[in-house]
Amino acid sequence: MRISTLLTLVAVLTGGIAATAPVYAATAAVDEHSCHFAPVADSNIALRKTQSVGVLYSENTVSTLQYLERYHAVALKGVKNGALDSRIREAFVNSSDPKLAIDWLKASIAKEFASVTVYDNLDALMKARPDVVVMLDTYNQLVTQRNSKVEARFVAKFYDENLQYIGKAEGAGAQELTSVWVHDKAAPEIAAQIDQQRALQVHALKQFDASLKALVTSGEVAQVAGN
Repeated sequence: MRISTLLTLVAVLTGGIAATAPVYAATAAVDEHSCHFAPVADSNIALRKTQSVGVLYSENTVSTLQYLERYHAVALKGVKNGALDSRIREAFVNSSDPKLAIDWLKASIAKEFASVTVYDNLDALMKARPDVVVMLDTYNQLVTQRNSKVEARFVAKFYDENLQYIGKAEGAGAQELTSVWVHDKAAPEIAAQIDQQRALQVHALKQFDASLKALVTSGEVAQVAGN
């Protein structure tokens, strides 16, 4: 493995990605504003597996998807010359897969409900009138030479058809990868560290699965208790 080639890729990733990393909107108020609605009360509607779900992407999610697409494209372009060890090359490409999280999250929601449809905007969603509205909010930060902290945060906020808040499912993780760029490391060790970016995302997504299942189960239990 040629460390000079690795550093060249690092420079490309740093120059092409760092300046356009996503900015996470941390507060619920910002998230709700980004989807153009602001619920003012909690809903008394319980979540059930028989419900139809309409999904909106928050501004965070749109920004994060664009960021991952850029990172992934730079990783693919930066390793095309073949000089970089294949294990490191594959680790960079696999850990920046733009479809990993978003496809996982949609599949996770689809397992718990009768139907799931993603809408481009709130107007289209409201015309379709699904039983439940979900605002899907995601954030990813991957490693560059300027950034050693890897993060993944996934939140789905559920609302009834009147946009009153029902509850949320979430998963998150963060890790420092400060030693990725140490020059005397062997290729398998470097690749293993870069692979941790994907492992962290998968761990957060599994947390989301468990959180969502618990949320839906609690809704069904509440419905049975109320009958």
